[in-house]
Amino acid sequence: MIGYHGIGVWLEKAAAWLLALLWISPLIYAFWAAFHPAIYATRFDLLAPLTLDNFREAWSQAPFARYYLNTFLLVTGILIGQFVLCTLAAYAFARFEFSGRNIAFALVLVQLMIMPEVLIVENYSTMSKLGLVDTISGIGLPYIASAFGIFLLRQTFKTVPQELEDAARVEGCSWLQVLLKVYVPLARSTYLAYGLVSVSYHWNNFLWPLIITNSVETRPLTVGLAIFGAPESGVEWSIITAGTLLAVAPLLLGFLLFQRQFVQSFMRAGIK
Repeated sequence: MIGYHGIGVWLEKAAAWLLALLWISPLIYAFWAAFHPAIYATRFDLLAPLTLDNFREAWSQAPFARYYLNTFLLVTGILIGQFVLCTLAAYAFARFEFSGRNIAFALVLVQLMIMPEVLIVENYSTMSKLGLVDTISGIGLPYIASAFGIFLLRQTFKTVPQELEDAARVEGCSWLQVLLKVYVPLARSTYLAYGLVSVSYHWNNFLWPLIITNSVETRPLTVGLAIFGAPESGVEWSIITAGTLLAVAPLLLGFLLFQRQFVQSFMRAGIK
């Protein structure tokens, strides 16, 4: 007979599989509709013919190439800016002694408690004054100073033995050389983990880019896909799902190819 412990384990596994199936079911349906003719979008038939016409139609009906370029420039620019600014700020909070350090760090952490949507009006007003409305820079600038990135790197830098910094100082390294030659290499897994979080978030970000952009030249994939799939566009559901897969394909492919490295980087960085 199966004991209570065995039944509990079985129920946990069944619940996990059920939740996984519910989570992935929209993606499964998107694959089904995208690779089959429109008449099979709401009808399941194992003998239904496969087709790539939906992807060709989606690519021809919307400037996905431009959307891809805009999104790549956006996430790359944000990530580079975050790496530079968060690294310098985290090093200062971790190793430098200055008046008001704890208060300043507490103010940085306050940002974690504020939803980005709360600041949309103020951010739009600021970008308008700077003349950055409808620009890729205007989309990314409010996200350059990341409290999460500063906190994560500060915690990592504080685990670096002080002896390593002292040895570098003896060798004649400046504080910037110590940062680049000692701290940054030892925090490689943290940078990878944070980079994955940043790229994933800003690749999928929708509300702020929707508000700040007005033209095809600056719209990222999320906004372009929303306009492409709007009811007034009159696009068939199979073509919309094909466009959706085009938008998520880079992230999905990257996760499938580097799944083990992704999980290891998160575990080493202490992100649960």
